[in-house]
Amino acid sequence: MTDKTIQEGHPSGLMTLFFSEMWERVCYYGMRVLLTLYLVKSLMKGDADAALIYGAYTALVYAAPILGGKMADKYMGYRNAVIFGAILMAIGEFLILGGSEHFLMIGMGALIVGNGYFKANISTIVGKLYTDNDPRRDSGFTIFYIGINIGALLATTVIAYVGETYGFKYGFGLAGFGMLLGLIIFYGGRHNYAAAEGLGFTEEGKKKIAGPINKAHLVGILSFLLIPLCYFLIMQNSWLDYILLGLFVFIAYSLIQAGIKADAEGKVKIWKDRMIALIIFMLINITFWACFEQAGTSLTLFADRNVDRSIFGWEMPASMTQFFNPFFIIVFGSIFSIMWVKLSKIGKNPSIPLKFAFGIIQLALGFLVTKVGLQFVNEAYQVPLLTLVVLYLLHTTGELFLSPIGLSMVTKLSPKSMAGTAMGAWFLSFAIANYVGGQIAALTGGHSDSGEAMTAAEGLDKYIYTFSTIGFVLLGIAVLIILLNKPLQKLMHGVE
Repeated sequence: MTDKTIQEGHPSGLMTLFFSEMWERVCYYGMRVLLTLYLVKSLMKGDADAALIYGAYTALVYAAPILGGKMADKYMGYRNAVIFGAILMAIGEFLILGGSEHFLMIGMGALIVGNGYFKANISTIVGKLYTDNDPRRDSGFTIFYIGINIGALLATTVIAYVGETYGFKYGFGLAGFGMLLGLIIFYGGRHNYAAAEGLGFTEEGKKKIAGPINKAHLVGILSFLLIPLCYFLIMQNSWLDYILLGLFVFIAYSLIQAGIKADAEGKVKIWKDRMIALIIFMLINITFWACFEQAGTSLTLFADRNVDRSIFGWEMPASMTQFFNPFFIIVFGSIFSIMWVKLSKIGKNPSIPLKFAFGIIQLALGFLVTKVGLQFVNEAYQVPLLTLVVLYLLHTTGELFLSPIGLSMVTKLSPKSMAGTAMGAWFLSFAIANYVGGQIAALTGGHSDSGEAMTAAEGLDKYIYTFSTIGFVLLGIAVLIILLNKPLQKLMHGVE
């Protein structure tokens, strides 16, 4: 890489990857923004059922990159994995247009497997555009992160509006076209990121099995078998209780064993402690995201039934209220990254445990805002839209205390030899969080214990009671983390 390219800014491949990822996020969030309402309004599912299906789907979406990353590393190469993932995701969206529950579940299966290949590996290519100590790497990832949020913003405005106004199938169809656009940009601009390593089949992947079929082809063929498996796990979602718990215990054990081994090899006593700290942070991460992810389930149904969404005579579709989060991320993201640098310079940057605690406090306050909204309820038992605006504002600032910090923390806490496993473990914590989030949302459902639909007044009471309970529990957890700040920092051995 010449001095000239460094002076001129970022590698040309960054913008190709930026727009490919942006359109993939339009596809993924476009599907997700409509999913709960589609299940409740078109497929006539009860609230609790819809929440559990949504939780199982999003959990599997977060678990899939663990496998997708491994398969690309070992056999397929990163470019091939991203292209394969994009094709699967587009197929998944178009299958949903079949309009029945079976088509939805098969489509969701294809989206899960496709996302596993796409999401894990496009970020890897971004990383490979830069050398190890390239000072532009962090800002490159920040630009890439903005692309993710622009995609989420487009999905939660355009696709949410089209899906709810003209019919869900048009929303899902648009999301599918978004993915095709991402695929065209990624494939068409492949020369821009050609300098990145590991794009094609690996040496292992090229080994022939039978005739022209090599190991990488076989991985692709076998991946299709995961689609019916996902279908089964979404339908029988209680199985995920045991699978996710088993995986968590296994990964926690593996991390601690790897820490003990690294200590023995380096004759230091830091890695085991750091792995224990990582497991504690995974548990905190699960707590945060299980509550944050109410956005796609209980908070959308709450917006549909108990929020006055009229703005100067126009009624905002319920799913569109999810746009506040990506909107606030785009507004505040760069302010926060500057703030951390400034606080570091004056020695006032909070420790990682305190950042997590402050993030959880803001999440809690967001839920407690619904109690304030209750004071301004109208005769239709609806709270003002401002309630959701402030709730999402606090949830987003909470997210910015936690999300970008978490990713860089994982890379600092884990020994180089197991950076991939540690990142997989971190993704697993998101998978568990989404699943638990579905379970929490099932408690808020708009049906009484006897199964009858609730009146607007009863529904509002149940939502506010559940949201404020979540808020108070989160405040308690945040206080506990603040009290454990010093012991946690000790376990981290100087990681900041």
